Amino acid sequence: MSKSLKRVTKALHDAGLDITPVELGEARTAAQAAEAAGCTIDQIAKSIIFQGETSGEAILFLTAGGNQVCADKATALAGEPLGRADANLVRAQTGFAIGGVSPVGHLNPIRAFFDPRLSEFTEIWAAAGTPRHIFPIAPADLLRITGANSADFTK
Repeated sequence: MSKSLKRVTKALHDAGLDITPVELGEARTAAQAAEAAGCTIDQIAKSIIFQGETSGEAILFLTAGGNQVCADKATALAGEPLGRADANLVRAQTGFAIGGVSPVGHLNPIRAFFDPRLSEFTEIWAAAGTPRHIFPIAPADLLRITGANSADFTK
């Protein structure tokens, strides 16, 4: 088991959740993950990370798989202009490589926002730290354990 997958599994268990990530084929995209999980694309919680252009910090936007982040809304929520987070910042902040960024188990705390669309489902799926692993979770549990703020930031 990879270090990343172990960190995610530990974070889930430490939060009191009896959830075990599952291994799929390729799940680098929301469409691939939805197909493998047998769910709709909006049941995939995408971890989109931007960099605050003033603070330099990584900021996480957890969005439904079929939604896109609206730059203007996200900037307003973050309170600073946002730019693309490069692979080095994502890895340094979260400990994960792009394509497998989990919403939990980060190396460092991260400010996060949660797409209300995800709360419309009883179960959603999120990356578990690798491009081949995802885990099922109730939206309320994911919101709670990430400490994210539920807010409208999509197009």
